[in-house]
Order: sequence, then structure tokens, then C-alpha cells
Amino acid sequence: MKLSGRVAVITGAARGIGRACAERFASDGATVVVSDVDEEEGEACAESIRQSGGAATFAACDVAQKLDVRNLVTSTVDQHGSIDICVSNAGIVHGAEFLDLKEADFDRVLNVNLKGTFMLGQAAARRMVEQVQAGGKPGSIINMSSVNAVFAIPNQVPYTISKGGVNQLTKVMALSLAPHGIRVNAIGPGSIMTDILQAVASDQAAMDKIMSRTPLGRIGDPSEVASVAAFLASDDASYITGQTIYPDGGRLPLNYTVPIQT
Repeated sequence: MKLSGRVAVITGAARGIGRACAERFASDGATVVVSDVDEEEGEACAESIRQSGGAATFAACDVAQKLDVRNLVTSTVDQHGSIDICVSNAGIVHGAEFLDLKEADFDRVLNVNLKGTFMLGQAAARRMVEQVQAGGKPGSIINMSSVNAVFAIPNQVPYTISKGGVNQLTKVMALSLAPHGIRVNAIGPGSIMTDILQAVASDQAAMDKIMSRTPLGRIGDPSEVASVAAFLASDDASYITGQTIYPDGGRLPLNYTVPIQT
């Protein structure tokens, strides 16, 4: 129970990687605040964790809204007494070619993926600093990035830009918070079987393309990303800050495609 006694806030936790993180943190002993804009699925996630013997509550939050972020942090502290771990996982995508992308869609993605990560990280960090000054243990912040922070995808303009920004934000936060002992890291998943990927799983050509750039030859599971998050949140990662770790099946170092079995 490496996270026993700690309170973890996870956004975008109703499904996919966020839910996997919530379930893993709870199994490792943390009290989890499941946060999402989808209240029905978020409540269901928290209830499932409780039914499995873990500790979890739900709090609705749109990370693009400053008041929502402030209320999330305040309600967490009021209910659980502290914030020890913060996982900024909430994110959205919008597909459009560069010449066709609308300003409103660009802003919408950046507001959630990048500005939301900044606002939540800042609000959580302020509370963590207070806890350190009061004699508490320094916390850990984890931002969800992507391999697409490095790779450019022409029809995913705001998403790739936002994730590149998350990587730089992570470094800035890590340096700024290091004097307080607060660690900040990011995770950049590759192809993970989330709802987004499930939508193309029946398209053999699309799956062949994904497999051709994945040396391990399979799609990742959300639980595998959650394992990285659990490590970064734990004392096992006590000397790691300012880093982005890529659970991507070997995609990032690949400069060629690999043969696939058909």
C-alpha cells in the first residue's frame, strides 16, 4: 500500500486512463477524488472503487473553468484534509486539417488540455506548499502528456500543440516547486486502448498502421499507464522530477516501420 494515507485528485477520471489511475491509486491505499465533467460515469467510477474496498468520492469539474478548479481543490481539502497527489488527466481532441481549423476549436482544446493543466496544477501546488510549510510531506503532481507532444500530426493541430505545452509546463512547474520538495512529472502514452482507440479498432487498415509503428506489437492497456502514474506518485520516485515518461511500446525511438502479422 505505497500510497496509504494520501489523498489523490484525478481529473478526467470517469473512464480510460483516468479511471485506471483512480482504480490503481485506490488499490495502493490512496483516498481518491474522481473528477470529471461526466457526473454519471464519474459517480459510477467512485462507487465501483468503494465496492472494491477502496476510498473514493466524486467531484464534478470542468478544468477549463477557473471556478470549477478552485472548487475542486477547496472541496477536496474540506472533505479529506489535504491534497498529496494531483493527476491532470482531463483532455479532449479535435480533428481538422491546419488550413480548415477554426479558432474556436483551437481555443477549446488548448483551454482544457493546457490551460486546465496549468490552473489545476497551480491551485493544487499552492495547497501543497501550505502543507509543506505546516510540516507536512511534499506532494506529487503528474500531468498527462502524449507521444504526440513530440510527433506532429497534421490533422490534430491543437492536441499536439497542447501536449507539447504540457511537457514544457511540467519542466517549469518542477523547477518552480523543487524548493518545496514537490515533484512534477508527466506521462506521454502511446497507443492505449481507450474509448478513442476503440472507435477505430474495427478498421483493419488503421490498426495495421498503428501496429507498424509499435515495436512491442500490441496496443497498451490503460492499467499500464496507471502503473507509471502510481510509481511517479510514490516514494519510489522520490528523486524524479521534471521528466516525461513514455509508455509507448517503443514508438518514440522508432525511425522506421516494423512488419506486422496479418
